[in-house]
Amino acid sequence: MTREPPIPPREALADVHVRAPTRGNRRLERLLEAVNRDTQLKAWWHVAAINASRRLHMSDHSWVHVQIVLNIGLRLARLLFRRGVTPSIVADFALAERDAEVVVAAGCLLHCVGMSIHRADHERYSLFLSADKLGGLLADVYEEPERSIVASETLHAIIGHRSDGRPFTVEAGIVRVADALDMARGRSRVGFEAGQTSIHSVSAYAIQDVKISPGEERAVRVEIAMSNSAGIFQVDELLAEKLRGSGLEEHIEVIARIDAEHEESLVHVFRL
Repeated sequence: MTREPPIPPREALADVHVRAPTRGNRRLERLLEAVNRDTQLKAWWHVAAINASRRLHMSDHSWVHVQIVLNIGLRLARLLFRRGVTPSIVADFALAERDAEVVVAAGCLLHCVGMSIHRADHERYSLFLSADKLGGLLADVYEEPERSIVASETLHAIIGHRSDGRPFTVEAGIVRVADALDMARGRSRVGFEAGQTSIHSVSAYAIQDVKISPGEERAVRVEIAMSNSAGIFQVDELLAEKLRGSGLEEHIEVIARIDAEHEESLVHVFRL
């Protein structure tokens, strides 16, 4: 496989700018402004992307992944809160839903910066990088003691997204599920088309689309369209693992459909 030539860091970071609908949440707006000014954070995202895609041949973990997870996280949060799910920062600290959005956003933005150090145990590495970073990012958003409360809740959300994270806040559960929902085909294209045939690459490539909408019986309805039954692995093994233990199981329904009539043949021969 021919590798693309490397890009100098300043050039690679020139267009990095995360966006999300803030809906008039000034605290969230100030957080995003601080994030978009922070070259060090962008550099961590860039190294995480190099480690994941170029060195380990995994799915994308660049700032694009971060922005997708950020938008999914805010989408989930707003649907849940609209249906009466009370954020933990409201229930336990008498803060507001908009503060919960800041926790969700910060958790999504920082959840995988530890990939810049190593894939193994990257959630813990994300913790110690974020612990030093959050004070600065939140400096223009909160005063103490609220700043430290939001930072602590964010750190819990970061560690809660690992496989055995066992989150015990609503916000951490949202970050955990949002990370798993970045699963549409375009996110796995590089590995599969480069010939890296495994259950992970094939099943990820089978996911055509993920739609998140208000549910009828539950607050959130996630609809997953698959071109091949191999995509069931992504849903049953990876997404289900993140949803279980998130604390949000009773509020999120997941429906996966396969176009069996036109099922796409992804692998013709597989040899060990």
